Amino acid sequence: MELLRCENVTKKYGSGTLMVTALDHVNLSVQKSEFVTIVGPSGSGKSTLLHLLGGVDRPTEGKIFIEDIDIATLNEEQLAVFRRRKVGLIYQFYNLIPTLNVRKNILLPILLDSRKPDEQRFAEIVDTLGLSDRLNHFPWQLSGGQQQRVAIGRALIYRPAILLADEPTGNLDRKNSEETLELLKLSNKYFQQTVLLITHDEKLALEADRIITIEDGIIISDEAVRK
Repeated sequence: MELLRCENVTKKYGSGTLMVTALDHVNLSVQKSEFVTIVGPSGSGKSTLLHLLGGVDRPTEGKIFIEDIDIATLNEEQLAVFRRRKVGLIYQFYNLIPTLNVRKNILLPILLDSRKPDEQRFAEIVDTLGLSDRLNHFPWQLSGGQQQRVAIGRALIYRPAILLADEPTGNLDRKNSEETLELLKLSNKYFQQTVLLITHDEKLALEADRIITIEDGIIISDEAVRK
């Protein structure tokens, strides 16, 4: 079942002779529960695409459908709610709230909606991530790998339609990078989570179902990974 579809998505910055085309008529389809990696050189448009898919930015042209909703047509308030409930975002820099403990950082999207947490779902996630004994710790009391686990937990807590990870291992050593990848693969398999991962690491990219390569704002290849 198709979860995500991009139709002729274009993103331009600036105007006149200073105009830069970051994405140029990108067409893309992702099925539910797929694990897709996006690779390409710096400045190729990878992060721009992820920001558009996550509703952090809007396309200059084209349409982006997530669960058949064209997110480019949503107003700012609707987009904020959609982003909080339907999109899990994981960045290289963990973006945790330093004054909140692990439990509240993970539950933040639900707390912002003034909703009651699903404690069973929460327990399942923190147990899977190995954070059960760290719930009262604050970010400064955690290692980089543990902070990234908290960020993954926060991204998963709302059962988002799609999980978008932008170089999530870029700040980690090899051991923690491999652990983070395993957690993303586990969320894809165990929670049936659709995952799009941006990475420069070819080894990480080969762990996905598909590899999409972008250069100069254009998808130049989209291939299944042979396993």
